[in-house]
Amino acid sequence: MDAYDEGSTARHGPDAPSPPPPHVPHPPGEQAEPDALGEAAALGTPGALGDPGALGTPGALGDPGALGTPGALGDPRTGIAALSLRYQVGVALALAVVAIGVCVHLGMTFLHVAPANTVTKAHGEAVDDWIYPEFEQNWKLFAPNPLQQNISIQVRAGVRGPDGMKATTGWYDLSAEDGRAIDGNLLPSHTQQNELRRAWDFFVATHDGENRPVGLRGALSEAYLRRIMVLRLTDDDAVRAATGGSGIIERVQVRSRTSNVPPPPWSREKVSTTPSYRELPWWKVARDEAGGGVR
Repeated sequence: MDAYDEGSTARHGPDAPSPPPPHVPHPPGEQAEPDALGEAAALGTPGALGDPGALGTPGALGDPGALGTPGALGDPRTGIAALSLRYQVGVALALAVVAIGVCVHLGMTFLHVAPANTVTKAHGEAVDDWIYPEFEQNWKLFAPNPLQQNISIQVRAGVRGPDGMKATTGWYDLSAEDGRAIDGNLLPSHTQQNELRRAWDFFVATHDGENRPVGLRGALSEAYLRRIMVLRLTDDDAVRAATGGSGIIERVQVRSRTSNVPPPPWSREKVSTTPSYRELPWWKVARDEAGGGVR
């Protein structure tokens, strides 16, 4: 081998560095194979694609400081914050108006139910105009004297049978019948709950202690209560049985039975439970009213 051949080490010596390999161009369309050591200087260096200083650094696409942070595209705003400034101002004004209205209503209601004071004496008319009629307050259930009595309405009738014989029925407790119809009924009718009670309250409010009418509505309350009694007796099986199913109601008599509600077991209050009665005079039933009576 010639000492001056390119592959020989005789010219430079055994310790001389070997020359770099010749550059061989790769064919078009074929990717060159990356050199193991040289590639580290490319992709592995800071700023390359695989380096933390590239995509993984703060502010890059894969960093929590980019799309994943609040206010970024991945976490949109919700609620009022999502509205524009103009609509946020409108919502704030609407909430302020509602809050002011609620405060004014609560204040008027308080002045209405509170004892007489300087404000109500000076502005009582304005308070009443605000409260009545939609927001009227009724404290009968709680104060100052809640109802402590049971009042039941009872009726009896004078009937004439088909043979002309007249008879008087016993007393029928219509309030107890209404109570049994309401007990256990999830949707009791308005008639079962209030018709009889309101008719009696109407009569008491328009009559004095001697059952004499007071004012022009006294006769109206009598006719209203009497017609309710006739209609209730018409549907009563006991009255039908007493008259053989073909009698006619000629007169009715109404009374109320009032008894005090007994105190609870833990109370030391002593209350009489003896009932008291308010008995009204007999009322004649007109023929047109008796037409809806017992037949």
